[in-house]
Amino acid sequence: MNILIGLLNGMITGATPILLAALGGTMTYYAGIFNIAMEGMMLVSAFFAVIGSYYYQSWIVGIIFAVLGALVMALIFILFSVKLKTDEFITGIALNLFALGATTYMLRQIFGVKGAFADPSIVPIPDISIPIVRDIPVLGQIVSGHNLLVYIGLLATIVSSYIIFRTRFGLRLRAAGYNAECLNTSGVQSDHIRTISVLLCGVLCGLAGAFLSLGYVTLFSENMSAGKGWISLAAIILVNGNPWGIALISLIFGFSDGFGLLLQQYLPSQFTSMVPYIATLIALFVYSSRKRKELLS
Repeated sequence: MNILIGLLNGMITGATPILLAALGGTMTYYAGIFNIAMEGMMLVSAFFAVIGSYYYQSWIVGIIFAVLGALVMALIFILFSVKLKTDEFITGIALNLFALGATTYMLRQIFGVKGAFADPSIVPIPDISIPIVRDIPVLGQIVSGHNLLVYIGLLATIVSSYIIFRTRFGLRLRAAGYNAECLNTSGVQSDHIRTISVLLCGVLCGLAGAFLSLGYVTLFSENMSAGKGWISLAAIILVNGNPWGIALISLIFGFSDGFGLLLQQYLPSQFTSMVPYIATLIALFVYSSRKRKELLS
């Protein structure tokens, strides 16, 4: 039972950064932007979260720094992709490479270390114990006691679904991706909607990055996003941007992540680290096979 509870808790923890980043990516997905820069946004925000938390002794400042770092990346993406109309794929690749190089350089220049920086002065994002629920056997151990950003991820799922499908902005967001020219003729600039979508993506990727360095662990290591931005992109594609579908897919990927950690007791860590990415490849293969059948039918 303890192993099962640990596995479920690991699933929820592993799903959180993927969920937050994918919810941000679904905003740009509906706006017609193929945003692969989420990986870089998460990495930069994870680094700045540690800077804010370490120097100001506050996890709140850490989250603010994380969001600001991701927003800077979002503004660069907006400048090149939305304003200058450069290729989104090339822009995203460039930003991801820039994020990797910049965070590695700043890690060595600011903290004077290579590989990773960990210090007791880094204040982590707290866990939340839910009254009454925490006292329920088994359920309390699964639902209560998670990091604050886990519950923010659930709230973000509800809010994202409402915004996209129940608000005027959501209608315009979907119109920007479906028929931008029609939206422009109605008096609403599609580029303005796309700009907002990228900024929203930056905020949510900032939260995802903050969770990586102040929630999942309390440190920053080089390339610590480790492909989670790409997994988030795969989650978006698999469910066509549906927020609740993203939540489900994120839990599946989170389960594979937790399962990989469990397997480390019996197998080399190099092998178990492959589990989430193998799950991603399998999911994309199933998706492509399903799409192929739909085209042939």
